[in-house]
Amino acid sequence: MAGMRTLIARYTAQPGRGDEVAELLKEMAAAVAADEPECVLYRAARLTDTPEVFILFEEYTSQDALVAHRETPHFQRLIEGRIAPLLDGREREIGEPVVEAR
Repeated sequence: MAGMRTLIARYTAQPGRGDEVAELLKEMAAAVAADEPECVLYRAARLTDTPEVFILFEEYTSQDALVAHRETPHFQRLIEGRIAPLLDGREREIGEPVVEAR
C-alpha cells in the first residue's frame, strides 16, 4: 500500500441535472476501466436522500497515477468538459490508505 493514493470527491449537481451527471459518471468509469490500469478502484455513489450529490471513491497505485488520471483525454472530455458545467459544487480530498480494502 506504500505510495498508493486515495481520492474522495463530492460533486453537487445543479438542480434537475443529477441524472445527466450519473450517466456521464458511468461513461467515465468505463473509460477508466479500459484505459487506466493503475486505477485500482473507481466508484461513484449517489446519495439517496440528496440525489444531486455524488461521492466518488478512487484509488491509484501512486501519486503519479493520480496525476496522470487528471491528464487523460477522457477526464478532460467527460469531467472537465461535460460534468463540471453541470455542477454547483466540487470538492476533493487526497489521502493514503491505512488499511487494505476487502
